[in-house]
This record gives sequence, C-alpha cells and structure tokens, in this order.
Amino acid sequence: MSKTKGYAAMTVKAPLAPYSFERREPREHDVVIDIKFCGICHSDIHQARDEWGGSIFPMVPGHEITGIVTAVGGKVRKYKVGDKVGVGVFVDSCRKCAQCRHGEEQYCDTGLVFTYNGREPDGAPTFGGYSDKIVVDENYVLRLPQNLPLDASAPLLCAGITLYSPLKHWGAGPGKNVAILGLGGLGHMGVKLAHALGAEVTVLSHSLKKQDDAKRMGAHHFYATSSSDTFAKLRGSFDLIVNAVSAQIDWNQYLDLVKVDGAMVLVGIPDKQIPLGAVSLISRRRSLAGSMVGGMRETQEMLDFCGKHNVASDIEVVPIQKVNEAYDRVVKSDVRYRFVIDLASLKAG
Repeated sequence: MSKTKGYAAMTVKAPLAPYSFERREPREHDVVIDIKFCGICHSDIHQARDEWGGSIFPMVPGHEITGIVTAVGGKVRKYKVGDKVGVGVFVDSCRKCAQCRHGEEQYCDTGLVFTYNGREPDGAPTFGGYSDKIVVDENYVLRLPQNLPLDASAPLLCAGITLYSPLKHWGAGPGKNVAILGLGGLGHMGVKLAHALGAEVTVLSHSLKKQDDAKRMGAHHFYATSSSDTFAKLRGSFDLIVNAVSAQIDWNQYLDLVKVDGAMVLVGIPDKQIPLGAVSLISRRRSLAGSMVGGMRETQEMLDFCGKHNVASDIEVVPIQKVNEAYDRVVKSDVRYRFVIDLASLKAG
C-alpha cells in the first residue's frame, strides 16, 4: 500500500481537514498519477454534506482530476511515465453490460465505481482527487490535450463532459438554436462548447449581471428570466435547452420555449421533486430528458475537441487549505466559474 495525503470530511457536514490514507500498489493495468489539480464540483459539496443520502465517511471528494503519470503496471500500453492525464467521475464499471459494451459506462447496470464515495468490487471505499496521488486502471484514465493547461482542464472531466454529452446527443450544431439555462460552473462550459459546435447560443439567467461574460464565452444572446416579457418573447424559440440549474424553478415555463420536436435536457439535480404538467409536452411534441456525464470514449472525444478549439474552464485556483471557504462560496454562487484546487499546496501542510 502507498501512503497518500489528502483532505477529507470525517463525518456529515464536518469541515474538510487533513487526512492520510493508503492507495493500492499498482496492478498490472494500473496507472499511478501525481495529482496536480482537482476541480471543485457542487456534487462534492452535496455528498460531503450527505445531502443526497448514502455518503461514505471518511470521504475524500474530487472527480475533476488532472496530473502526470509517475508509474505504470507491467501490462499498461496506453500511457507512459510523464504523460498528462485526467480522471473523471468514475474509475471502473462492469465492462459486460450493454451500456459498457457500447462505450456508455456511465450508465453501467451493475458495476459503476465512482471516483470517490463509491466502493471497489472488494468493498473498499474509493477516495478522490483532493489528494496527492491516485491509482486508476488505464481503461478509465484520459489523455489531456498538450495545448491546454492542467488547471483549467480539470473541470472538463465533469462539468465539460456533462454539457458536451447532451449537446452532442441532441445534435447541437450549425442551424440549431440552443439555450443554456444557468451560467454557473456547468452552464459556462455549455456556452463555450455549444459555440464551438457551431450552434446559435442563448443564455437564460436570472439577471443580466453575467451578460458580458456570456458574450465573451461565445453566447449570441442573453436574456434575464426575471424580466416579465422574456418568456413571451422566446416562446417556441429553441431546438434544445440544456438546464444546468439545480434550484427549484418551474420547468413548465421553460418547456414553452422549446420548438416542436425540441427537447429540454436536465443536467442539474434539484433537491426536491418539481411538478410537471403534460400540456407543454403534448402540445408541441416536446421532450423532457436527463443526461449524466459521458462514457470513456465520449469523454476522450470531448477532450480532443476542447484541445482543437482551445476550450477550457474559467477558473479560480485555490490552495487545499481554503477548500471549506470555497465550498461556502460555491453555495453562494460566488465564483466565476469553477474553483480548482492546486494540490501542490498539500506539501505546505
């Protein structure tokens, strides 16, 4: 076993604090990664505070991991020491179900192993990227574009693929009107990716305070949902709305903005059930759908696409010692637009 330094939540809602634990020695198909940066995803906060239930403690969060390969197992062929790599939301799957065979491991029937707050097949808990190293099977490691910085690439491993997957699946591209609902850690990646895919991009946000940022990222239009005439003006306008908001909002209002045969796709998770009427769906043959992250093949495709189009996240880098402060700021939406932890700060104690 290999000694590892990190930060963990020891109990429900406890502040994250220094924590030492052990990683397995590399198996024949394993890659050992020196973690350089890890993004802070809002789901880290939900799980560290057990807001979704089922949390495993102690918990070392983090599933937006970038770093450098420092060792490989004897049968590893995809990576070598010195490679720039990333690890996302999961680190294993059953590899046998229909979804795994089709490269959609994120929807694995029986064996999905999350990067943290999960369990290995032997029952051992998984620990995430708020740590100095990680050991992962080569089939669940991703190659990072050489032209993108490690820090701004970290959020691509969750926020990036969470938006790329529905944009691709529902055909965002030239000739399509796409709306991104919410300009936060998820939504800002949706704007950048939809623009790079060639779609006409509109941002829907509560107020106009982020309008300049959205335009800089590639949005063609920006509307405040607090304005009384926005919903009347945009009725039936969009082929696709990607809803990146986790707050309680009236989905029926936004479905009315979707064209005939269009869709609204949910990527944010509200903490309560939202009532839904059938009329908005039936009257225009609209769809309401959900989407998770992508599988390994699609995530690598997304990373290559981001490298080609020079797409990365807008970030604020923080030392690990400020992780609790960062959590509080995320909850208050006080970040433009994603926190990334510099794991070199672990050496400072």
